[in-house]
Amino acid sequence: MTMSEPQPVSAQHHAVLGTPATVLPAVERPVVGPISILPEPTPAFARAVTDAGGTLAPLSAATRGLVWLSYQRAGELGRVLADNPQVGWVQLPWAGVDAFAGVLAAHARPGLVVTSAKGAYAQPVAEHALALTLALMRVLPKRARATEWDPVPDGRSLYGAKVVIIGAGGIARELIRLLAPFETQITVVRRSFEPVPGAAHTVPSDQLAAVLPGTDVLVVAAALTTGTRHLIGAPELALLPAHARLVNIARGGLVDTGALVTALAAGAIAGAALDVTDPEPLPAGHPLWNEARCLITPHMADTPEMTAPLLAERIRLNVRAYLTTGRFVGVVDPHFGY
Repeated sequence: MTMSEPQPVSAQHHAVLGTPATVLPAVERPVVGPISILPEPTPAFARAVTDAGGTLAPLSAATRGLVWLSYQRAGELGRVLADNPQVGWVQLPWAGVDAFAGVLAAHARPGLVVTSAKGAYAQPVAEHALALTLALMRVLPKRARATEWDPVPDGRSLYGAKVVIIGAGGIARELIRLLAPFETQITVVRRSFEPVPGAAHTVPSDQLAAVLPGTDVLVVAAALTTGTRHLIGAPELALLPAHARLVNIARGGLVDTGALVTALAAGAIAGAALDVTDPEPLPAGHPLWNEARCLITPHMADTPEMTAPLLAERIRLNVRAYLTTGRFVGVVDPHFGY
């Protein structure tokens, strides 16, 4: 997918910085020079570069900065970097960079700074996560499929629920803010013990199994890496109570699809809401389409109309960092893959 031109709207999400800026010392900052936008530049993103003081020019031997706008054409970025080793800064278009993992690993080198949009799209995605959570708690997947009146009471309130969020980035932090009126009891599972504001508990990833048995809602908001693929599989699903709901708004590969199909069919968990799937797109005829406990949205937690203005703001911030401040937002660590 290539980022589209931002459209004017009456109200808009503001850019959320899910991670602090990384301040690079002067000796580690990339050499300043012309910036190119590829593979298909658009006027709004060009304005973001020039508004921040950057010099926009076609790709050439003089290019030192690169804004890459396509997720699906990640392989082309590898060829551009191979042909242009003088490039010192690359801005990627999405929060998740799993499609670029091979490219980043192959071209990692001292002096190359890579930034993503992580944190920038937190608001629209967290909003979608809340919508999916409420839909599951009120058994809307079942209600939407019904063809006759069902007088049997069903559903749970989100108020006071025990919510476990895997991940501590911008989406998780924004979701914590949105959940505040519901007085939920939030546990965040992350790579470190560092507390997350608004969460009652923060535990490291190796303690995930310990918190699952007491979970009402499990929200997956982590990055997909080689170490997190199938983070939620049959053993983890078996630890959840039968009334638990699973929400995945991160990447499909974080959840073992086969194990989820089995758990839902057996009634081992009460429901699942997925904005992402594995495989993706989910093929027609897949068992999840016919699972009454499952709600699927087609990777639409945010749309180009929502994200384009936020990416433009991220570009402005990082062009300023590139030119003067050295305060880059969303720096990607090639070792961890996010």
